Amino acid sequence: MSPFPASPFGSEITQQEIIATMSQFHSWEDRYRQVVMWGKRLPVMSDVLKTEQITVSGCESQVWLLAQQVHDRWYFHADSDARIVRGLIAIVLAAFDGLTAPEIAQLDVDDYFAQLGLIEHLSPSRGNGLKAIVEQIQAVAR
Repeated sequence: MSPFPASPFGSEITQQEIIATMSQFHSWEDRYRQVVMWGKRLPVMSDVLKTEQITVSGCESQVWLLAQQVHDRWYFHADSDARIVRGLIAIVLAAFDGLTAPEIAQLDVDDYFAQLGLIEHLSPSRGNGLKAIVEQIQAVAR
């Protein structure tokens, strides 16, 4: 059995739906709660897979990331020991999961995060960790 789910949300939630949902909230507390809710829906990674080799460096919390290419599309399975980080991972995977390498390279992740209003509310270490996850996804798909 593959450790890779087809997508963290199946076809249920897309990048566009995340943007639309987050734009409805006016307070950071509401956005934070929504991010945590998405994190609860992220598939849990088996402890057997959580090895040092797949740890994302640069994150304050423990983050593990697996990547698998199927035909020309990349699929990711990631997890964290922190609730908010699990939600941030879910948001990242909704944007990147199932894309081709050129699509991953062309995705304007800064614009995506700006539309969500996230970065300015994260601690510098959380923001750096989020960027480290994105950078690792981009590096894998090159």
